[in-house]
Amino acid sequence: MNAPAKTNNKDSSPAIHKEQLIAVLGQSLYVGVKSESISMIIDYCNAAGLDVMQKPVHAVPMNTKNPVSGNYEWRDVVMPGIGLYRIQADRSKNMAGISEPEFGPIVTKTLTDKNGNAVEVSFPEWCKVTAHKLVGDQIVSFVAKEYWEENYATDSGKSTAPNAMWRKRPRGQIAKCTEAQALRKGWPEVGAAPTAEEMEGKTLDAEYTVVDDRKAVNHQPQELPVYEAKRFDANFPKYSKAIAEGTQTAYEIIALIESKYTMNDDQKQVYIDLEADIKGEQP
Repeated sequence: MNAPAKTNNKDSSPAIHKEQLIAVLGQSLYVGVKSESISMIIDYCNAAGLDVMQKPVHAVPMNTKNPVSGNYEWRDVVMPGIGLYRIQADRSKNMAGISEPEFGPIVTKTLTDKNGNAVEVSFPEWCKVTAHKLVGDQIVSFVAKEYWEENYATDSGKSTAPNAMWRKRPRGQIAKCTEAQALRKGWPEVGAAPTAEEMEGKTLDAEYTVVDDRKAVNHQPQELPVYEAKRFDANFPKYSKAIAEGTQTAYEIIALIESKYTMNDDQKQVYIDLEADIKGEQP
C-alpha cells in the first residue's frame, strides 16, 4: 500500500495517497501526461520541497537516444517552468523585484513553414528584463537581453517559421525566455537547466529532441488493454467501499483505472450512478 503523498501545503489539509494524487493531477494540471510521468513529477517536487499543486515543473516529451540500443525512444522529461525560477528567487529572501519586459522594434519577415509555404511573421527584435537583488544594503540589477530570432522554436526541423505557440505569442514567449535568463544571472543557484518554456520545440543536443506540440503523433497516449468484466467484478467491492466511505470519488476511481486500462461507458456509469445513489441516501 502506498504511503500518503506529500503536497507541501502549509494548511491542515490531510495528505492523500499517491495513487489518488496521480488521478487528481491527471484530470487537472497534467491532463494527457502518463501516470508514471506524474509519479516522477510528484517525487521531484517532494525532493525539492515544492508544492506540486502549483505546477512548478512540466513533463516535456522528448525523443531520447538509448545509449545501449542506439534507437530513439519517446519519454517525458521533468523540466522546471519559469514559475519554479520565480519561486526559488523569492525563497532566497533577497529578491527586490523584476521589471516589466521591454521590447525592441517590431520586425516583419517572410519565413518558410514545414509545408514549404511562405509565411509572413511579425515579432519584437529583442526583449530586455531586469531582475533586482538585495546584496548587503545595495540593490544590484541583473539585465538580460534576448533576441527573438535566437530563441524562437520552428514548426519542424526543416522549417524557418515559428511553431504555433511562438506565432500566437511572439512577445509572451520571448519575455519568458528573457526573464529566465535574468533570474539565472541573479540567482545562479536556481540552476543552469533551461526552462520548459525555453526548450519547447527546440533541440537539446545530438541525443535529445524536444517536441514542439503535445499533440504530436509520437506523444499520443499508448493504447491500453481493455478493462475486462472479470477484473471489473473483482475490483468493484473495494472501489464501491471507497466511494461509500468518501475516500475516493467516482471520477477519481475512473481516472485511476484508466491510467492502466480502457473502460467502456457502461463500466464508468456504474461508478457514477453508485456515487449518485450514495449521496442521495445521505441526509
